[in-house]
Amino acid sequence: MSEIALIGKKIGMTREFYKSGQLVPVTVLKMEKARVIQVIDEQKRGYKAVQLGYGKIKSSKLTKAMKGYFSKRNTEAKKKLKEFRVLNTDTYKEGNEFGVEIFKDIKFVDTRSRTIGKGFAGAMKRHNFGGLRASHGVSISHRSHGSTGQRQDPGKVFKGKKMAGHMGDKLRTMQNIEVIKTDLENDLLYLKGSIPGSKNSEVFVKKSVKDTNKLTISEKIKKIEDLKKTPEKKKK
Repeated sequence: MSEIALIGKKIGMTREFYKSGQLVPVTVLKMEKARVIQVIDEQKRGYKAVQLGYGKIKSSKLTKAMKGYFSKRNTEAKKKLKEFRVLNTDTYKEGNEFGVEIFKDIKFVDTRSRTIGKGFAGAMKRHNFGGLRASHGVSISHRSHGSTGQRQDPGKVFKGKKMAGHMGDKLRTMQNIEVIKTDLENDLLYLKGSIPGSKNSEVFVKKSVKDTNKLTISEKIKKIEDLKKTPEKKKK
């Protein structure tokens, strides 16, 4: 079940306290339920997959083709459709819904969201350039990026040259983010630390791809408490 992903809305940040007095900053996500729209068979496509639908959309905003697609499967229209390859399709059936409960026993997740857009930014802000000298001959170009190309050969500016331009508003993936807790009643997911994106931005959440041996905060606290309880060995 953890092979699929859910879409959540970033509510904001808060903090969680443990019994040991430790404070942990957390990001709160309001998770949407995903509905199975189609189960893709290996005989038809050559691979096993599940198509999930997220979010609500007005029927007036759908094309005729999409209206027919959803009516054929006797399901309400969804704003986004995503396909996930899975090892076994037997556990999925058309019309089934999955919520935040799929992350109940998962310790670490990967998130994918869009960073906050900063608009048009200069080279110093965008690429952390040092700028030109503050005095002694620099004429009204203190924050400029300096020379951009070479001489007659190659006679052009190479693609990817660090210059002023649009900053932010890019998709970023964060890996191995610890799940602090899940609120099944309110469909809330509490993740450790910050996640790229502004408030109310969409965040894709799925089980972490990498296998990690990191300890969670609660496991670390438990380990420290166990060490305190064990009696010290008598000195010889």
